[in-house]
Amino acid sequence: MNGRLRGADLGVVAYILAAFIMLIVPIPSGLLDVFLAINISIAFLILFVSMFSKEVLEMSYFPTILLFTTIFRIALNVSSTKLILSTGDPGNVVTTFGSFVGGGNLVIGVIIFLILLIIQFLVINKGSERVAEVTARFTLDAMPGKQMAIDADLNTGAITDAQAKERRDKIQQEASFFGSMDGAVKYVKGDAVAGLIITIINIAGGIIMAVVMRGEAINDALSKYTILTIGDGLVSQIPSLLISLSTGILVTKGSGSADFGNVLVKQLFGIPKALYIVGAVVGVLGIITPLNAIIFLAVGMIFILAGRTMQSTIETAGIETEAETEEQEAQEMRQPENVNSLLSVDPIELEFGYGIIPLANASQGGDLLDRVVMIRRQIALELGTIVPIIRLRDNIQLNPNQYIIKIKGIQVSEGEILFDHYLAMNPGYVEEEITGIDTYEPSFHLPAKWITESQRERAESYGYTVVDPPSIIATHLTEVVRQHLAELLTRQDVQGLITNLKETNPSVVDELYPKLLSLGEIQKILQNLLKEGISIRDLLTIFETLADYGATTRDTDILTEYVRQALKRSISGKYFPQNETTSVVTLDPKLEQEIMGSVKQTEQGAYLTLDPEKTKAIITATGKELEKLEKLGKSQIIITSPIVRMYFKRLTEDYYKDLVVVSYNEIESNVELQSVGMVTA
Repeated sequence: MNGRLRGADLGVVAYILAAFIMLIVPIPSGLLDVFLAINISIAFLILFVSMFSKEVLEMSYFPTILLFTTIFRIALNVSSTKLILSTGDPGNVVTTFGSFVGGGNLVIGVIIFLILLIIQFLVINKGSERVAEVTARFTLDAMPGKQMAIDADLNTGAITDAQAKERRDKIQQEASFFGSMDGAVKYVKGDAVAGLIITIINIAGGIIMAVVMRGEAINDALSKYTILTIGDGLVSQIPSLLISLSTGILVTKGSGSADFGNVLVKQLFGIPKALYIVGAVVGVLGIITPLNAIIFLAVGMIFILAGRTMQSTIETAGIETEAETEEQEAQEMRQPENVNSLLSVDPIELEFGYGIIPLANASQGGDLLDRVVMIRRQIALELGTIVPIIRLRDNIQLNPNQYIIKIKGIQVSEGEILFDHYLAMNPGYVEEEITGIDTYEPSFHLPAKWITESQRERAESYGYTVVDPPSIIATHLTEVVRQHLAELLTRQDVQGLITNLKETNPSVVDELYPKLLSLGEIQKILQNLLKEGISIRDLLTIFETLADYGATTRDTDILTEYVRQALKRSISGKYFPQNETTSVVTLDPKLEQEIMGSVKQTEQGAYLTLDPEKTKAIITATGKELEKLEKLGKSQIIITSPIVRMYFKRLTEDYYKDLVVVSYNEIESNVELQSVGMVTA
């Protein structure tokens, strides 16, 4: 492969060098004939490749090709001009084009040359330039909408991350291509102008050289040099015309991935009714007018026969398609893979009744899909892991305004909204009452009221927190995803995180995995962190800590505690605001000793063997102390010694889900704490 690439590079270099050599060094007429033949061949090659490429991006380097061919063609013009003016013999190709195309007639040759220039300059170049300009503008304007459509398809599960990346890259390439084409068509336009100027110079210069320096008769010089100049112009303008046509084909080609010829014929001759009408009209013209009846009747009959053939082809294709569809459906029913596809489970699903569909439909002004995209981005930034694709689907079995959230196919939460209403929540300090429908906010189960649009401004002026239905659903979904993010983190996700880190920090990855810890053990540690809302975004610090302690223990719970201590800056910033005293509850040292005394170590891990009555007493005492924090309007935080933290958290997590348990080693030294109670049992 590398050898072929080097060969291609050398070929391009030789092509460009040949052009620059021709600009400087006079070349013999025989070699000029070779270069002119190559130039014509390349022009035809570009034309047919442009016609049969299925997508414009298959010729993404066309602007560069256009520049190279223009330089080469101008160099040929310069070389032929040198030979015309110096020797009067520019070679076989130029002479043949001048005499053969013009039929040896000076006037005919001039007229044909001017016609070619007019066609290229005023028709093809002008249209291509305008189409390229408009296409570039519309392509750039459409980019944001295309990006949003890709994000929407990604979040509904219609495409994978790899497909989304491929589509985004394609959008960028299309924008770059059409932007370049907008400028590249100017090369072709300038080339046509240059060809006209060179032609005038050749005629005038040739006549002067022949009459003044060689003493030829002015009539002979005029005839000879005009024909040679016309030949030079034709042999240059015909390839230029072909490449101009290629440019027009590319910038006007549709975006569909299809063969140009097949699509063109199908679109032009694909409607039998139109062919019948054309055939009848042409035939009637041959009968009722003085036009040649035989020719027009024959052409009309050809169109009618083509229409009949096309109609038969369409009917046959329809029958074959129907038969293939039935056969395919039957095959799918027989294939065991049809059942296997039903076994897959979506990690996260949001199902909603038909009344909520407008919120998810972008054409009706709904932005729920965009909010789902932001949820994934927000959690990735906040907790450092990729949220699986959230699949959205409507469910007619639900109430119109009801929605449910599923994790791995199992419903974990639900909610209900009122369309065209807003949810107003009292943050705790508002005394004014507003009228509305009593309800509970679904994410945190706080008391709230449904209010109408007309009440919104008044509620906000009182100090109520007012949110719209899409925000309610998005907030609820975000909280559910946060709560279950640990179980959503798969080994494949962890492998992806490891691969990304290895690109920038291969040493720590090689030291840790798989020498010290397995993929499953790293997954367990990361899940422990996510379960308590600790971000794993600083994966480098996590891996370096695991590499430090992984050689002494493989207990994932203990390693999790070491990692938490290494992340104390992040933990302190999350729970303890700077320049503010935080109220907390502590744990009685005697109780800590009792808890540690009940810890039993096994091969499967450590567990507590506390007496049920003792456990109940600890839970009750914890609840009483947390009430103190609640009355103060403070977060529920308990501080313990490092060795007890994970066991106390495990003991209380089923009773107090919002309880934050932090050890002393996880708190920065500049944090100010105030103990308002101690758990004693």
